[in-house]
This record gives sequence, structure tokens and C-alpha cells, in this order.
Amino acid sequence: MNKNSKIYIAGHRGLVGSALLKNLKEKGYDNFVLRTHAELDLTNQEAVANFFKTEKPDCVFLAAAKVGGIMANNTYRGQFIYDNLMIQNNVIHQAWLNDVKKLLFLGSTCIYPREAPQPMTEDSLLSSALEYTNEPYAIAKIAGIKLCENYNIQYGTNFISVMPTNLYGPHDNFDLETSHVLPALIRKLLLGRYLEENNWDAIRQDFKTRPVNGVSELNSTDEIEALLESFGIKKTSRDGNPKVSVEIWGTGNPMREFLWSEDMADACVYIMENKDFNEIIKANPVAADSGEIRNTHINIGTGVEISIGDLARLIKAEVHFQGDLVFNTSKPDGTMRKLTDPSKLHQLGWKHQVEIEEGISKVLQWYSREQKLYSTVNS
Repeated sequence: MNKNSKIYIAGHRGLVGSALLKNLKEKGYDNFVLRTHAELDLTNQEAVANFFKTEKPDCVFLAAAKVGGIMANNTYRGQFIYDNLMIQNNVIHQAWLNDVKKLLFLGSTCIYPREAPQPMTEDSLLSSALEYTNEPYAIAKIAGIKLCENYNIQYGTNFISVMPTNLYGPHDNFDLETSHVLPALIRKLLLGRYLEENNWDAIRQDFKTRPVNGVSELNSTDEIEALLESFGIKKTSRDGNPKVSVEIWGTGNPMREFLWSEDMADACVYIMENKDFNEIIKANPVAADSGEIRNTHINIGTGVEISIGDLARLIKAEVHFQGDLVFNTSKPDGTMRKLTDPSKLHQLGWKHQVEIEEGISKVLQWYSREQKLYSTVNS
């Protein structure tokens, strides 16, 4: 990939794609072909074929996906496997048919078994059963890895797969129903703070920017309070004094690793600029010695973990929420530990820069600026 390459970023408006686009622009790339979902439905085989035939990109970043947290993954199981398989199959196949020079497929570390040894190396893929709640999404992403590997083997393509750990950052999904744990906690604890301060201007501004289940800033106070309570943000009392509590699914004990999205983007661009598939094969000597080409994907992570409970307490302090955290142990925890081993990435020459404390502060500032409430959050 060079500065003159015509680059297609599939999913350029999302958390991953927007970070990739920002990083590439900062590095001097300016020849982009971009389409919103409304302009190009990647599950539509004919539309994707026509797009590639017309645009002929040199390089592709496949960041588009149907994503969500534990509740969304477990609720919309059919949609998650179908949509992701269709997106991947269409884009990767058309990239081969139209002579794309290099493609980067982005998956997720949920591809690893529920009981994978910790930290998880690339070689633990397909070694035992997956976590049930996100099995459909994980299977789709595993299929994407194998599609890239086997197109490389059969057709000589240069398609590379990377598996980022849990990401967070600007343009994340903060929907109370479908978001991942970190952005969900940020929004819930901010709303909890506004509710305990009786700051309805801030609550309505939040709902104006991001309506929830049809409820916006135009709904009545009672309607908004009822919706907040349905998501575990509710008025309570402690020692006879009015308080606000925020519910968190599970025990708070699961350990998770989080990566700043702009760090992830930098790792992806580094790989696209400096590494080819044939080079990456050599980074997996076990497979190379056996004559088999497998597990060529690359973990992108920090190798550092934090419990969900400690994460919630960290965000609580950062947003100045004074209420209670209530862990709902009737809800699933998901996998108890999910830590990547980023040794292969380190061997290839890249390491993360932003630690979780700095990252939470940065994403909170971004969220607050977007809501036009920066001064309120940091007062």
C-alpha cells in the first residue's frame, strides 16, 4: 500500500472505520472510495459486484459488520450470523475477482473458545467450544479468517486478517440496547449522574442526540424516567435519602481487555504498509513446520485486563456519579476471562500506546463534546 493507492474502507462511519480513515488521512493518504450503508448494502451480492467492477480499489479495509454487546448478540442470533457472512463473502470474493492488491479483514477476539487458555494465542482458534451468547457472530468471523487464508492459498491473494480485542473510542455505539459494555457504562453512568442532579436539560440533550426505542427529548419526564428505569437507571433511596442506582449485568467479575480504537487503526495501517501474507506465515513457526497454513490471523490487543466491576468503578469516578452500582447476578457474565496474547503483533513491530485510564478520559471528552455538554461533565 502506498500514498497513491485507491483505498476502500467498508464501514467508514463506524468505530473501526472512522478510526482507520482518520489514521490514513493523518499519514497522507487521500485517494479514498467510500460508501455509506444507504449507498451500498454490503449484504447485496449484485450491488457489491457492481461497486467493485466500477471502482476497482487497490486496497480494502473490511471494517463493516453487524456488531453489538452480549444482549444484542444473544437476541439477534440469526441476523448476526447471516449479515456478517454475507458482508464478508461479498467483499472478499469481489476483491479477488477485481484484483485488489491487498485486503485487511477485521474480526474480533470473540472467535476464541470460551475456555481458551489465557492469554489467548492465535493457535487457540477452533480448539474447543465457543461462548454461546456470541457464537453466531464468532462463527461468521472465523469463516472470514478462513476465507482470506484459503483465497491466499488457492489464488495467491494478499488478504490479511486481524482480530482486535474489545474496542472503544470516538464514534462508538452508545445505544443502550445494542452497545458493548464500555460505551454502555459511559452512557448509563452519565445519565445516572444527570438524574441524581435532576439535570433534565442534560438528559434531554442526550436523548435528542441518541433517541432510545422511539423515546427522544420530546417525551415527557415520566416517559423518559420509565425508559431509564427499564435499562437499570433508576431513582432509589439509601438511609432514607434519595439516590440513583445503575444496574450492570452479571457479577462484575469477568475480566476484559480494552483497546483504544485509534491505536487499533494505527496497528492496521502499520500492517497494511509493512507486512504481506507470506511474511505473516513465518510468524507462526508451528504451522510452518507442519506444512500447514493456518491461524495466520493477528491479535491486536494490549495484553492488559480489568474486571467489569473495576471498569464500572473507574468510569463512575470519571463521570462523578455518586449513586450505587447494582450488579444483577441473574444476568449472564459471558466468558469469565478474555485476554489476548499480542506477541505476534509485537514480533511484527507494533505495540499499543493508550492505556485504559487515559482512553476513558478521552472517549468521555469526545462524547461530551458531541452532546455539547463538555462543561457540564467536567464541572
